[in-house]
Amino acid sequence: MEPDTRIESYQKFESPNYFKKKYPLSKKASETVKKTREEIKKILDRKDSRRIFILGPCSIHNYEEALEYADKLKKLSDKVKDKFLILMRVYLEKPRTNKGWKGFVNDPELNSKYNINKGIELSRKLLLEINEKGLPVASEFLDVFVYPYIYDLISWGAIGARTTEDQTHRQMVSGFSIPVGYKNSTSGNIDVAIHSIKTSEIPHHFLGINDNGVVNKIGTKGNKYCHIILRGGDSGPNYEEDFVKEVEERLDEKEAPKNIIIDCSHGNSLKDFKRQPEVFKEVVMQMRSNENIVGLMLESNLQEGFQEIPKDLKKLKRGVSITDGCIDFDTTEKIVMSAYEVL
Repeated sequence: MEPDTRIESYQKFESPNYFKKKYPLSKKASETVKKTREEIKKILDRKDSRRIFILGPCSIHNYEEALEYADKLKKLSDKVKDKFLILMRVYLEKPRTNKGWKGFVNDPELNSKYNINKGIELSRKLLLEINEKGLPVASEFLDVFVYPYIYDLISWGAIGARTTEDQTHRQMVSGFSIPVGYKNSTSGNIDVAIHSIKTSEIPHHFLGINDNGVVNKIGTKGNKYCHIILRGGDSGPNYEEDFVKEVEERLDEKEAPKNIIIDCSHGNSLKDFKRQPEVFKEVVMQMRSNENIVGLMLESNLQEGFQEIPKDLKKLKRGVSITDGCIDFDTTEKIVMSAYEVL
């Protein structure tokens, strides 16, 4: 047989249980996760009138800065908890259309050495610390082998625009106990997200790994708490009232839950992070008369803007995103408090 000439190396990797034993789910973190998962389900079932706000950096690249952001967000969350259920956006993997940094899990040292062992360990430790503050976490699931390492610390999940049509992710989500949002595709197509919602509602059987890192045939029961995320597309924004009405009609036609979360970034902000507050305010105004818009997402960091990764990492600007541009925390707090006054 011809050798695998394009494989450079294989490296044995520790199982999910190895990291779970090293950083076990504490009582406080467990309470945060369990409580939030149930609260989100009640919101989706219209048994809780609050809205879901998912706020945080485009991606996590600095451990200490992430904790600092979490402390600020927890204080804000406590101020508005009677109207908004706030989760911190803790995105640890980044899908790339072409090339680029692939996220904290893959390259935590920002040096292209791909110390994934360290990335998994720090990611689990970070998620644990944030949950222990009483602040729940939202994250995107990208690599199907990563989720067993961190899933127990996440209260809400997203499937991104580049993977929303992928059968592997649909099967994976069908076994999740957490609510999951499917984004419309990068082109703006919403049908692929609706198809994913319906596919994840039903049972599946597929190959995956268990907590011991062993390949298993996995059987699932189906997940009825999937919903659509509108994030705009190549053709422009899709958060406007008329478009939301069209989405509601499509969800009705497909007998899918009329639960909509709107992402204020990406195509909806025309990829200009400074437009996010404008989109945010328009979405909030729609929320006043439309209970089907159950939440929104916002890319926010300690400081505004974005930066390239410099060769000299000491030159990294503190609290500034290294992926998509984000608004700063002061702006985030200001617009959230404004929303609190009108909803």
